[in-house]
Amino acid sequence: MAKTEKSATGKPSAGEAKTDKASTGMNKTGLYIFAALAVLAVAAGVYFNLDSSKSGDDLATALMVPGPLEDISLGRADAPNTIIEYASMTCGHCANFHSKVFPELKQKYIDTGQVRFILREFPLDGLATAAFMVARCSGNDRYYPMVDGLFETQKTWAVQGAEGKEKLLLVAKQAGFSQERFEQCLADKELFDKIVEVRQRGHEEFEVDSTPTFFINGKRLRGGQDIKQFDTVLAGGEPEELPHDDGH
Repeated sequence: MAKTEKSATGKPSAGEAKTDKASTGMNKTGLYIFAALAVLAVAAGVYFNLDSSKSGDDLATALMVPGPLEDISLGRADAPNTIIEYASMTCGHCANFHSKVFPELKQKYIDTGQVRFILREFPLDGLATAAFMVARCSGNDRYYPMVDGLFETQKTWAVQGAEGKEKLLLVAKQAGFSQERFEQCLADKELFDKIVEVRQRGHEEFEVDSTPTFFINGKRLRGGQDIKQFDTVLAGGEPEELPHDDGH
């Protein structure tokens, strides 16, 4: 698990994409990203002394209160179990979960109507924010396929500097984005602000401080690198965390 994101395996990835015609929009996006990173840095140092006394039921209820962005879910809306994941698109542990654990979780629990799954944005760097924006701009019906594609190709685009945005553009183009649509998406300040708010709410209200962090019916699980962890909690047991990297 990572607290400070690092390229495909966790190295900080941020930077501005260099464009010709629409450089103004991209420059503005860069300012938004840097401003947000400053806010996030403050949040990381201020909000650790929180009341964590909520019971599992209370926490489960609070987690389902609508936030800044509409939740996009997989599975039955009335499924008896709900799993919420807070992830960062440049988090190597998140990519590992989505490539190695999530397919089995989906087949075993989501596709069978036992679990409703919700992914929430918790970007820890500017490039992760941009990747989430691209996923949101893909539309609700294409959100998870885009997320899956970004995690699958993470090692190709989660790199430092302006090159990261340029490589992210290449992945977006493979998903049907034109360069103009890509740049318009990243210049959407309202969307950007809401993604940052989702991250801040996760940190301030639910004490999320690393990725991936899961809430299974209100029970917190950090790591999630083994399907057995999910089996245990969904069967009514207590979550057992695997060793993880705090990213220091």
